[in-house]
Amino acid sequence: MLRFTTAGESHGPALVSILEGMPAGLALLAADVDVDLVRRQQGYGRGRRMQIEQDAVQFLSGVRAGETIGSPIAMLIPNRDWKSWTEIMDSAPREGDPAPRKRAVTRPRPGHADLSGVFKYDRDDARDILERASARETTARVAAGAICRRFLRDFDITAGSHLTHLGGIDAARPADFPSAADLNAVVDSSPLRTLDAAAEQKMIERIDAAKKEGNTLGGIVEVICDGLPVGLGSHVSWDRKLDGRLAAAIMSIPAVKGVEIGIGFESSRIPGSEVHDEIELHANRARTGNVKRRTNRAGGLEGGITTGEQLVVRVGMKPISTLMRPLGTVDFSTSSPAAATAERSDVTAVPALGVIAEAMVCFVVAQAMLEKFGGDSVNETRRNHDAYVAHIAGRIQDRAE
Repeated sequence: MLRFTTAGESHGPALVSILEGMPAGLALLAADVDVDLVRRQQGYGRGRRMQIEQDAVQFLSGVRAGETIGSPIAMLIPNRDWKSWTEIMDSAPREGDPAPRKRAVTRPRPGHADLSGVFKYDRDDARDILERASARETTARVAAGAICRRFLRDFDITAGSHLTHLGGIDAARPADFPSAADLNAVVDSSPLRTLDAAAEQKMIERIDAAKKEGNTLGGIVEVICDGLPVGLGSHVSWDRKLDGRLAAAIMSIPAVKGVEIGIGFESSRIPGSEVHDEIELHANRARTGNVKRRTNRAGGLEGGITTGEQLVVRVGMKPISTLMRPLGTVDFSTSSPAAATAERSDVTAVPALGVIAEAMVCFVVAQAMLEKFGGDSVNETRRNHDAYVAHIAGRIQDRAE
């Protein structure tokens, strides 16, 4: 079973990411991870923290001489800002404890985990909650997802993302939409990671206005994944359905409030003839069983199983809950009304959301690939994969003969 876990607080010494179950023999360099860590830090509307950090990974285990060795891959991502927060976040007791340390948070932010976490974990300082609930944790997710992306690349599976909506403004989908393999190369040069230059300028103006107002903005990104074989996931149990697993992984990203596969909610508004994808024979498409969907409204999944068509996932992110013009709350140290704490934050992080969502999609897809094709080494997994694709490629042809 491929799985990962992360550890670390936003202003602690470092973040840690541990990916377990990756087969041996995968060519892997720190640069394969660092490129996605850098992508995650980009985007117009980000805060000063992204200028402080220069995220880069250090392999602690699981990689030797440029290849995975089959053991858990442990990665360390230092927080450069730690030096300014040592007195506040030090794990060792200090003189004056347990009195509140500097920058204690007792005025929880609406929309954040602050207040619920204080009640649940019986804390007197919401910093004990918000430091872990911070989206800074997604840096470690992106590190794990980058390795999964590198694994999928050996099977010609690629993933990319682009921003489709921000702050009430839609981005038009161009007629010459790039493939998943080329998508990131195109949108990463955009300050908002969108394919619509005209809409982008309006979005930038909207971000500037929100910043002046002390407000924040949400939006929507689309992740696409090409090259998947038919047959990943399963219909037989609820927790094996790939669409459910993708939705759970995406919904676990901080501030994400909605996920759509294919045309999503639109399919509930129109008749079945305009929803379901008709099937036709199509030679030289071995990974789909030599058939093709005439449309892809299902987004590459039917019955919780991949069809071999392009996987399409849309992700909705709410506005960040830290406003520089704070909302009303209560101060739980004095039991009185107050204005919420204003932590340093972004106006919007929707461009970065695309990179994080890609990482989670790559993880779920890589996990499903290893469940289907197994293997303690990449070579063994590839043999199993190639034999399966050869088998399904002959199914319809063999029966026709």
